[in-house]
Amino acid sequence: MEVRQLRYFVTLAEELHFGRAAAREHIVQSALSQQLQRLERELGVRLLARSTHYVRLTTAGAAFLVEARQILAHIDRAAQIARSAAGSSPSLRVGIIDASYDSMPQILHEVQARHPDLVIHQVELSVPEQYQQLLDGRLDVGIGRAALAPPGVASHLFRDDPLGVLVPDGHRFTAMDGVPVATLAREPLLLAEDGRAPEFNQFVVEMCRQAGFTPAVYKGTVESIRAAVDLVAGGRCLYCVPSSCISALPGTIWRPLVEPMSDYPWSLLWRAKDTSDLVRAVVNCTKVMSERLGWLASPARTIH
Repeated sequence: MEVRQLRYFVTLAEELHFGRAAAREHIVQSALSQQLQRLERELGVRLLARSTHYVRLTTAGAAFLVEARQILAHIDRAAQIARSAAGSSPSLRVGIIDASYDSMPQILHEVQARHPDLVIHQVELSVPEQYQQLLDGRLDVGIGRAALAPPGVASHLFRDDPLGVLVPDGHRFTAMDGVPVATLAREPLLLAEDGRAPEFNQFVVEMCRQAGFTPAVYKGTVESIRAAVDLVAGGRCLYCVPSSCISALPGTIWRPLVEPMSDYPWSLLWRAKDTSDLVRAVVNCTKVMSERLGWLASPARTIH
């Protein structure tokens, strides 16, 4: 059994799609399939049930996944300790949701200024994936709404981010300074793929229900804000998004939502038992930046 086989298996278990898993591992799909078949032969059990329409874990595969993640976390930690002992530069693995959001880049810029020798690795992951990788040691810090955080993941709310709606140029909302939430009832709203952003989808749906309606959800889904922008610009739907990413969304117009005004709560995430100096440094930088930039809104305005 090889370490790379374990990594391939874990990646496929997370994606449940050979094409996406192969792309993440930067190998061709046939090579991924061969390595996983070899792993199953060596173990003498079926880890995956496959067909032309789906990939899912067997009972044995689900049990093996837990142990495989722990093994990989121990290997990564051992490598980190070895590099530290050899005098290599310290490193930090940071989870981000989408490169379009500006909070984490600003925080990491501050951290880097205070720790110039620090090597930072940014990994684009959904919030559920960040939770899992924080718990098994593959990630040091992350970012997201902490409402669904599992036990073992600590959090610190650092930004109440005004929520708005992206509309195509020429839409009737472009003439408004603020868009009442109730007016979204007549518009198709795009949601993210639920496996990638359940906490954000939940927030948007709850906001609409508080305004007295259930949103008319656009039938398609997207995995990135860039993909959402393309659909909005094409006039297919509207998309609710916080203000922290509007500078990265050309071709659309953002208008704040009002009546009620809603703020999306961003929290820093880390492993509760992690007391390392680097994680504490990120937490401290986040707190300082939040206060300096006035990122936390008044309680009367914020809806979490």
